[in-house]
Amino acid sequence: MTSTKHIAIVCPGGPLTRELAQKTAQIAAARFGDSVSLHFHEQCFSVAGHFAGTDAERSAAFLEVANDPKYDAVWFGRGGYGACRLDDDLFGKLNEDARAKTYFGYSDNGFLLARLYKKKIGRQVHGPIATDLNREGGEEAIARALSYLVHGDASGLEPTVKTGKPCAAFNITVLAHLAGTSWAPDLTGHVVMLEDVGEYLYRTDRAMFSIMSDRNILGAAGIMLGRLSDVPENDRPFGSSEEEIIQYWCARAGVPYLGRADIGHDAQNKIVPFGVTASA
Repeated sequence: MTSTKHIAIVCPGGPLTRELAQKTAQIAAARFGDSVSLHFHEQCFSVAGHFAGTDAERSAAFLEVANDPKYDAVWFGRGGYGACRLDDDLFGKLNEDARAKTYFGYSDNGFLLARLYKKKIGRQVHGPIATDLNREGGEEAIARALSYLVHGDASGLEPTVKTGKPCAAFNITVLAHLAGTSWAPDLTGHVVMLEDVGEYLYRTDRAMFSIMSDRNILGAAGIMLGRLSDVPENDRPFGSSEEEIIQYWCARAGVPYLGRADIGHDAQNKIVPFGVTASA
């Protein structure tokens, strides 16, 4: 008898449309049948300005599903700024059921992944979210995420994860804003993979200054660069490529640059569990 994985979806940042939620559920049913059950929290469809409901509503929804024993995982439905505005006190309210869950997403959700990883609450995974369905090849991204969450399928993992080294992955802008805060985890000994979208190269350079000045990063085993997509053109060339920027700041900080990683704000985004992967 096949057991069913129950997955709750919440949106710590921007909202989802009901149409996208329905399409995601249809893909899940078609590909995984009774082995998965998706629950889109009503908060996903709330709108309060930029956000999927007020800070209080988003905080309450996350706490509710994290503490609910019937859910095996919390899947973040969308990125979009907002995760760092959740109630700082909620992390002290997470129970033993919350500690048994997988928390899965990327982009702005990196704020939550970071805080949970620091607090050693559950398992954190950087990987595709429901709104990736809007990208070219998005259905495969959704299937990759669910195959990992439902079956523990390792085929969608970023290859470095399989080496057994502790790993973590973040959006560059998010990690730069985490630097020096109480939410930032200690990444000593980790391979840290970085990606971003829609940022000028000079902004990436500035963000790397913050990242490579953070004591939580300085002991990392190394930095890998994923894809930087939709980079705008500045009024004059920056003078260094995206990879040269990362190499410069790694050399300046004395942290090894380890090459390219197969992650990014795209449908090809591979899965990176935080820490050491048991199946590696």
